[in-house]
Amino acid sequence: MLGLTLEQTRVYQEAKAEGREEGRKEGREEGREERKTEILKLTVPLLLKTGMSMEEIAQHLNVDIEAVQLATQQNT
Repeated sequence: MLGLTLEQTRVYQEAKAEGREEGRKEGREEGREERKTEILKLTVPLLLKTGMSMEEIAQHLNVDIEAVQLATQQNT
């Protein structure tokens, strides 16, 4: 047609850039979730040893009780 391949079109380049950015965002979000899980795995047992209940820990850490229970199970 105009001697262009699909990869050379602006629409393709913009879509490719959008896909890359979306992938970066997803990767950052996954990283945050993994860090949050690791922090809970380290923090929850220490707080339990101080006598705090799971409910208190969840409230103070601003997480669901399920997250605290999961962190407790992963450390046993």
